Amino acid sequence: MRKYNEPHSMLPCNECNIGMMHKTRVTYFTWLADELITVPDFPAWICDVCGKREYDVEALNRLALLLSPLPPKTQSPKPKKAAAKSDSPKASAQPHSPE
Repeated sequence: MRKYNEPHSMLPCNECNIGMMHKTRVTYFTWLADELITVPDFPAWICDVCGKREYDVEALNRLALLLSPLPPKTQSPKPKKAAAKSDSPKASAQPHSPE
């Protein structure tokens, strides 16, 4: 992946080794769960021969933060108190009838 703010407007394509990668802006598509997300004017490098796309690393990192922000800090769970055990057997809800 290339950085969009590199000083060159063209770089050799490392896929086909013939074409040149040009800086441009494209519509970026990605899935978030089961929803299609589109981002217009996303920085990318595109080869003029084979069409290979490489997206700007910094732009991808910023987009990742927007789509899946850090979870809010949660308080650590409080330890649960152990239930007090009784030494006596529990009485059943219905009395026993002698047969």
